[in-house]
Amino acid sequence: MKELLWLIPALPFVGAFILITMGRRLPRAAVSIIGAGSVGVAALITILIGFEFLSSPATFKQVVWNWVSVDGLNLPFAFHLDALSLVFIFVITFVGFLIHVYSTEFMHDDPGFSRFFAYLNLFVCAMLILVLADNLVLMYLGWEGVGLCSYLLIGFWYEEKKNGDAARKAFIVTRVGDTAMAIGLFMLFDTFGTLDIQNILSNAVQIWSPGSQAVTAIALLLLGGAVGKSAQLPLQTWLPDAMAGPSPVSALIHAATMVTAGVYLIARTHVLFELAPVAQQCVGVVGAMTLLLAGFSALTQTDLKRVLAYSTISQIGYMFLALGVGAWSAAIFHFMIHAFFKALLFLGAGAVILLLHHEHDMFKMGGLKNRLPVIYWTFLIGSASLAALPFLTGGFYSKDAILWLAFAGEKGHIWFFLAALLGAFITSIYTFRMVFVTFFGVEKTHVAHHAGTAMTIPLIILAVLSTAGGFIELPHTMGHVQLFSEFLAPVLPQVTLHEGLENLEWIIQLVTIVLSLTGVYLAYYFYVKKPELADQVKRSLDGIHYVWSSGWGFDNLYNAVFTRPFVYLATINKADVVDKVYSAIVWIAELFNSVFARAQAGILRWYVMGIVVGAILIITLGLLL
Repeated sequence: MKELLWLIPALPFVGAFILITMGRRLPRAAVSIIGAGSVGVAALITILIGFEFLSSPATFKQVVWNWVSVDGLNLPFAFHLDALSLVFIFVITFVGFLIHVYSTEFMHDDPGFSRFFAYLNLFVCAMLILVLADNLVLMYLGWEGVGLCSYLLIGFWYEEKKNGDAARKAFIVTRVGDTAMAIGLFMLFDTFGTLDIQNILSNAVQIWSPGSQAVTAIALLLLGGAVGKSAQLPLQTWLPDAMAGPSPVSALIHAATMVTAGVYLIARTHVLFELAPVAQQCVGVVGAMTLLLAGFSALTQTDLKRVLAYSTISQIGYMFLALGVGAWSAAIFHFMIHAFFKALLFLGAGAVILLLHHEHDMFKMGGLKNRLPVIYWTFLIGSASLAALPFLTGGFYSKDAILWLAFAGEKGHIWFFLAALLGAFITSIYTFRMVFVTFFGVEKTHVAHHAGTAMTIPLIILAVLSTAGGFIELPHTMGHVQLFSEFLAPVLPQVTLHEGLENLEWIIQLVTIVLSLTGVYLAYYFYVKKPELADQVKRSLDGIHYVWSSGWGFDNLYNAVFTRPFVYLATINKADVVDKVYSAIVWIAELFNSVFARAQAGILRWYVMGIVVGAILIITLGLLL
């Protein structure tokens, strides 16, 4: 089955190509089958390859064709399958398929139905190329591909200016990180003479000593690329505005593609970061700061999708923190569980918004618990996993692993642990604030209609995965069933614990449980039992509330430092010599057009005369030569 690996990215690409070229002429049922079916078949092949890989867990390289061969540089279009890439392609294809199925109903009345599925398929294809790439140039192709598709999908409803602005913002902000990453790739090629990932990782230890300036600089540049794509400080500003796209797009970006690309990049190049302890510590610091700042911002949002957007920034921060303390497997485990419950929450939020006449303000919702029971219960399960409620949710086990290793791991630090602990407390508050405000209380907006099976079945499947997914990685105190970290052991290093702390994990779990349940109770007290107290707190902390709700003012800062000065300089310099060069090209083109247009006057006698003169000239030249 491994020989079919190339079909996994190829099928979504073929689906995108068919829909781009023929989509407008196809009935909607055919578009749905091609769009969702291509990703579904890719998911099925992934599962079959996964079973074969479990029985024979050897890495596999498949060369599709020789892509570039110039002056000794050989870059095959090749895919690399190991435990890490298998986890990612499973999440991308399986969760992506559920999002496609959901979209067949969610987007059914949209005039851009076929265009939407073409973009969605291309998005999945680009992400699959990114995680399967055997060399860094092919990875960069997928990296830029997801950037392009995010632009197309965030601005899908381009008739509204704010949607186009959000798409451009995402494209431009992530380009900052992409530029840093590109410089890092040039430095790697200059050092190794190749961009083959496995070749670089295997030879890095021989070329660089730990802490050398060269590897530190390269690792920091790669971190810059990861920060941009994964919306971490200081390039996190694009992600909340990306909610301008349709809800299935938000689910795909936040759960299965794009924002997890940075996590994959750092995990894939973990050897470089282990050789650069300063850069690895920066990864942890960025993650810790991001998870806290985004968590506080999520506490103040009123738009249902923006709460989830800031939540994603915060949860990716947890993954970065885990990578920074060397808890590689824990970061990837949280990535997988997060994909399940965050896709569930975004799809559930999208269903609520659609069924309430596209209302986004959760304070204009309320009372939906009994009106939308399937959506309520699945959304509640996803929220419980996000808040890491104990024992029955996957999020509890994945977040517990990060908290424990931030405390007890050899590269852990008490400040990392405290940041993660405070973040868990904030997460439970804003998550159940969202649940109580949206589904409890008095109904404020009438439910237009009810969701069909194409929308509810993906929610149920994701709810099951959000619950059961955690049991493949039980902590030491709960049976020590750690199948996931053992699965990743051949690819990612295991964590070494500080001596004497091995038996303290149950204390960390107990503290986490108390904080999570306390956060749920506070949300219940302020937004169900005593909602007037929440208003009083908001008024008394109006300044802090404004700072948090505006994303800590990063947009205002960047506008003042970068955007407005650039626009001002462009305005006063709009008639520079560069513009004159292009104006001259336009003038010359118009001149030749006017001259040649005279030969197309539409008068028959001029055409006949031209033919006669041309024939005389040809005959004369023939006689003379």
